[in-house]
Amino acid sequence: MEPTPKPRVIIRRCPDYDVARITQILLDGLDALELRPFGRTLVKPNVVASGAQFPNAYTRPEFMEAMLRALKARAGADVEEIAVGERCGITIPTRYAYEGAGYYAMAERVGGVKLYHFDEVPQVEVPLYHPERLRDAIFIPEPVVKADFFVNCPKFKAHPWTTVTFTMKNYIGIQDDRHRLIDHDHKLNEKVADLQYVVQPQFCAIDAITAGEGRMLTPIPFDLGLVIMGNNQLAFDAVCCQIIGIDPMEVDHLRLAFERGFGPVSMEEISLEGDVTLEEAQAQASGFRTGLIRVEDYFKDTHIRAYAGPPPSDEVDYCWGGCPGAMEEAIEIVRQFDAGADARMPPLHIVFGRYEGEIPAAPGEKVIFIGDCTTFHGKINGEEVEIPSLYVDRSRLDPHQAKGGDIFMKMANVALRYWESREEPFIRIQGCPVSVAEQVLLLVFYGKARNPYLDPENAARFTIPYLNWRVRQLVQRLQGQPYQIPGEASRGAARPPQSYP
Repeated sequence: MEPTPKPRVIIRRCPDYDVARITQILLDGLDALELRPFGRTLVKPNVVASGAQFPNAYTRPEFMEAMLRALKARAGADVEEIAVGERCGITIPTRYAYEGAGYYAMAERVGGVKLYHFDEVPQVEVPLYHPERLRDAIFIPEPVVKADFFVNCPKFKAHPWTTVTFTMKNYIGIQDDRHRLIDHDHKLNEKVADLQYVVQPQFCAIDAITAGEGRMLTPIPFDLGLVIMGNNQLAFDAVCCQIIGIDPMEVDHLRLAFERGFGPVSMEEISLEGDVTLEEAQAQASGFRTGLIRVEDYFKDTHIRAYAGPPPSDEVDYCWGGCPGAMEEAIEIVRQFDAGADARMPPLHIVFGRYEGEIPAAPGEKVIFIGDCTTFHGKINGEEVEIPSLYVDRSRLDPHQAKGGDIFMKMANVALRYWESREEPFIRIQGCPVSVAEQVLLLVFYGKARNPYLDPENAARFTIPYLNWRVRQLVQRLQGQPYQIPGEASRGAARPPQSYP
């Protein structure tokens, strides 16, 4: 038996977002990897957030336009459709994120491209069979399950929960809000590893022209000037890690994928090609900062003091995938919308997890307990306070009963809790996790900051897509169940990883 060829990763130089240049690079990549789209071709970008306030968070429209033009140029008669699909983050409609990213105008320029909004399509129950699975089944948007030729097209970014977000972490956007937040806690890396069984891309291409360091919603722009392509997702992410000086085996979802046979992480087992060597790419990425910072350290030298105890786990002492990281993203969103927010923010004490230390809040300083698993027993301003755990073990959570969050309902709930506790020394916000959106709203209320959801410059742009989204969801429910069982989709069983040398 002949050995399986090494996975291939191609690193190409690309100094700017010139569509013609990027198109040619992607065409070269498809040809080198001997790939042609067929059947239902689906491209998954990263559009977690977009627009003027999130300029470096998403796969740029120029990059997506180039990808779609390259796919159309290589499409044969057996291509049924070429489509883009995504579910954005922070509880906002995907239509709003697509508009902010310029995707509607981009799709019109290309022509003949369908845009899927994963929060508006039926969800297919996909069974899982591998022994390490968190759940026996997960729900995935129908276009993903039915895809024949799948293209992963993320943004090269750091991440405050998972260290980096390249191709594998981009899979969090193949679930709608109802299911995205299930296991989005200290099990997040395991959740990302489980999602790999749904589908593996034939082609990966990452927007690393302007990368994002430090964070994932409001990353700091980093001029990397690269387009990276490949045909094995794990090998691809391993190379991206090496470029920024990270051992891929120290990124938990990559380590789990390696242990489960999804590909290699050793450079000796990967064929590196292109007009940029690994050493040259590493030199260009020198100084790139990732985002794995504990919340206590993140808020040093600010008006906010954070305290983090362990989550409900015997394996880890910090919830990297849940509420603390969401608070780090939340403060950066508030800062983006209101440059004076830090100066106006009153002293706040924010507590996560099973915290057993002291909370040295002065009289009049508010203490905020975030999340269902947060517990505390001690004194605040001389008074005994008991915060019990409200955590519900994941084994008792039924994805069939999962409900999506509504940003206006979240605003109402946070406003109500803020009002009810205005005379109390502390407030508790329930959730597992408490979303970025809710934590943004908390900081808005306490800091008297501009509300990014209702800011006059954005209110109409946000409300119209929101209403459009809700109407479409209502029509879908009236027409039938928004869920499907596996047999109702052309494909619905999780796929095992491909073997490699």
